[in-house]
Amino acid sequence: MEYSGGEGGEDHNASSDPQGRKKRYHRHTMHQIQRLEAIFKECPHPDEKQRSLLSRELGLAPRQIKFWFQNRRTQMKAQHERADNCALRAENDKIRCENIAIREALRNVICPSCGGPPVNEDSYFDKQKFRIENAHLKEELDRVSSIATKYIGRPISQLPPMQPIHVSSLDLSMGSFGGRGIGGPSLDIDLLPGSSSTVPSLPFQPRLSDLDRSLMTDIAAHAMEELLRLVQTNEPLWMKSKTDGRDILNLESYERIFPMANTNLKNPHLRIEASRDSGVVIMNGLALVDMFMDSHKWVELFPAIVSVGKTIEVISSEMLGSHSGSLQLMYKDLQVLSPLVSTREFYFLRYCQQIEQGLWAIVDVSYDFPRENQFSPQCRQLPSGCLIQDMPNGYSQVTWVEHVEIEDKTPTHRLYRDLVHSGLAFGAERWLAILCRMCERFACLMVTGTSTTRDLEGVIPSIDGKRSMMKLAQRMVNNFCTSISTSNSHRWTTLSGMNEVGIRVTVHKSTDPGQPNGVVLNAATTIWLPVSPHNVFNFFKDERTRAQWDVLSNGNGMQEVAHIANGSHPGNCISVLRAFNTSQNNMLILQESCIDSSGALVVYCPVDLPAINIAMSGEDPSYIPLLPSGFTISPDGRPNLLSRDGASTSSSSQQGGSMMSRFGGSLITVAFQILVSNLPSAKLNLESVTTVNNLIDTTIQQIRAALNCPSS
Repeated sequence: MEYSGGEGGEDHNASSDPQGRKKRYHRHTMHQIQRLEAIFKECPHPDEKQRSLLSRELGLAPRQIKFWFQNRRTQMKAQHERADNCALRAENDKIRCENIAIREALRNVICPSCGGPPVNEDSYFDKQKFRIENAHLKEELDRVSSIATKYIGRPISQLPPMQPIHVSSLDLSMGSFGGRGIGGPSLDIDLLPGSSSTVPSLPFQPRLSDLDRSLMTDIAAHAMEELLRLVQTNEPLWMKSKTDGRDILNLESYERIFPMANTNLKNPHLRIEASRDSGVVIMNGLALVDMFMDSHKWVELFPAIVSVGKTIEVISSEMLGSHSGSLQLMYKDLQVLSPLVSTREFYFLRYCQQIEQGLWAIVDVSYDFPRENQFSPQCRQLPSGCLIQDMPNGYSQVTWVEHVEIEDKTPTHRLYRDLVHSGLAFGAERWLAILCRMCERFACLMVTGTSTTRDLEGVIPSIDGKRSMMKLAQRMVNNFCTSISTSNSHRWTTLSGMNEVGIRVTVHKSTDPGQPNGVVLNAATTIWLPVSPHNVFNFFKDERTRAQWDVLSNGNGMQEVAHIANGSHPGNCISVLRAFNTSQNNMLILQESCIDSSGALVVYCPVDLPAINIAMSGEDPSYIPLLPSGFTISPDGRPNLLSRDGASTSSSSQQGGSMMSRFGGSLITVAFQILVSNLPSAKLNLESVTTVNNLIDTTIQQIRAALNCPSS
């Protein structure tokens, strides 16, 4: 009898025979099987409409289509269970053999003092511990085996060895799982499963032993001691830069004070980045500690620099609800908001300790796993972190230290070389600037007044409406930052463009709530302009100049019809914009602009009027679809005596001035997200790529013309 999930399918129209005769089975054609397999890879759970379309296309009854997919899902689940069982069985056998080998070795132990056998074998070998461990393994094996028996129909011991899964050319042509060939053979773009907000898989998932945990505890304790000395010691450990006054680590003093530090300065590819900065933030110490020790809150706090953040395992828990003593193994992927700069990956330990009442220290330090795990980091984080001191007014004094070793095997793009190699791109100053701005944003979120908030009628009706709008805008910014990341979830393809950088594109299937369903094309490029970051930011933020760069506005001006302040700087705000002289009165633009001393963002997204009304009424905005585009603005890292637009290095005293005013030029990343098709199974075509290529090209030309910067 043929299994219906693979090459054949049950004809259920003939299955209910009143005479009790055997059911008849329908054998699918090769074309039908290939088509069904292709659809299954794109959508294992087709809805009724999709099944009806397949039914007409393949000449099968909808009921046959339904049962084929059910059987295929069962078959796939059984294969996965089978693979897991085999792996678990092999691991159990390996541990059993290791236990036997250890027992045999301990029987032959010779006492170094008397030359005889050891007096007490238990001091070397705890038999009870191994009995408990083996009992747990057997219990786990029995549990998984019972699950396999339920789905497969026979015990795990009767299963044949797992065969490799064959990947056909049909699999690759569908563009899933890293497949190629979308939009014709000349277009080499990966269609990535999942949405841009999906957290990518880690390079490997470590399995920790008791030895690992013990070693992690020791490493964290030593790292905490080093961090406290780095925070509290000035000269000769830290020296002031003569050019910009920043704290610079004296490497000779560092190696003398910390002789056990694992630095390898003889490696010609190795580069050290070390920085320290201090500032006051609008948040109390305990609240800050809580956000740092919760990986989800931490990523929300730093969306512009943390592409991925995840807690892998809690090694030790907190005491007395203060997070003191908490030790976690974590993973992070840090980014500069441009597809030209590779992210930095770390497996690291985060350890929190309350030094005294109102004073906390949080240290991060890399944890190196054996190279056979196929993860060879190009970055190692030496003890880094922050000291958080409570202040009487509910604020906190934060001193931040960043200290990393970088192995430059891949050269940094020349546009970002100065910014990255100066240590500013990932340094303490950038972390602290973003922290100060985000804490101001959270403070504005908690303010109950509406004096700085207005809507289409004048004032947003409630504090709930204001908070709902702020949450919607925050999700928009997070989505935008993720969309231009170079982490594992994005594989960029470079197209020819207007300059040597070109336009980078990547494609993904959007399926998450709060995003349009279908195939989304991300496109981005970065340019350098000899204009200060402040002037560029003001140009993009001002709705009166929007028609000069926004190709989609068709030359129409914009009016700000709603405004929510996000901080003390007037540029930090959320706006709702409406175009003049347009027939699309139902379509608005949601925009958030933000600036701090390390850079700026202007992110926007078209949203229809009913959706804005939902958010302003205070309802949950999580399901309002957003597909944001926008600009990132950062200093170019080149020292500035007098910028082209006349802003001297000492001209800016407001927030967003210290770091950016030291540089005369700007690095601008232009990024668009476009819904190519509403069907998740659709393929990208060259017409879509050409359209977005022309869109970015025209936008860049208009920006250069408006800022009087001719193409180089």
